[in-house]
Amino acid sequence: MKKIVVLTGAGMSAESGLSTFRDADGLWENYPVARVATHEAWETDPDYVNDFYNMLRGKLLEAKPNRGHELVAALQEKYDVSVVTQNVDNLHEQAGSRKVIHLHGELMKVCSSRDPYNPHFIKTLAPGNLTVAHGEKAGDGSLLRPFIVFFGESVPMIEPAVEEVEKADMMIIIGTSLVVYPAAGLLRYVRPGAPIYLIDPKPSVSGSRSDIRQIVKGASAGMEELMQILEKEG
Repeated sequence: MKKIVVLTGAGMSAESGLSTFRDADGLWENYPVARVATHEAWETDPDYVNDFYNMLRGKLLEAKPNRGHELVAALQEKYDVSVVTQNVDNLHEQAGSRKVIHLHGELMKVCSSRDPYNPHFIKTLAPGNLTVAHGEKAGDGSLLRPFIVFFGESVPMIEPAVEEVEKADMMIIIGTSLVVYPAAGLLRYVRPGAPIYLIDPKPSVSGSRSDIRQIVKGASAGMEELMQILEKEG
């Protein structure tokens, strides 16, 4: 089976009703990044930060995978597919994708604030209990924090993502502006000659690489078109 790596960003989930952070009506307009998504914010006011992510979990509970998520999962019928996502939602998993690497963490999980990647203290919140209470502790006695990579923190999952991209016969990029690093740097690891498809209504990398095939549509319509292309190519 040919190997496909799908890199997704906020535009992938926008059609499911989850606001992107950078658009004019995005989350940053109401919640400044410095107050909710940095390590300094966590140190200064962990209750405010946890309240923000409690709110986001409620929004995610209302969201459903869109046609784009479903078609990414459908690729598994013919290909070995790995999804590398900048999104913290679990919509790829809900749609049926089996191999998903979350670069920026997972909204439905919480962890130790002292040792965030210690698996003993990472837990998945149940749909009926999505709220982290003020002062709630992890198993090691530190405050429970969102299992989210805050701005300025390292991105440990980038190395597994690079390994997947290096083995890819094809790369598909959906709903990301390719300006957020280190995710944007994954393009450097695509093997020469491996096709790269970019699905985005506002493509922005036309000047950086000439070999990217652009589909100027949203996630669902773009994936519909790409599935037709792949069907014709066999």
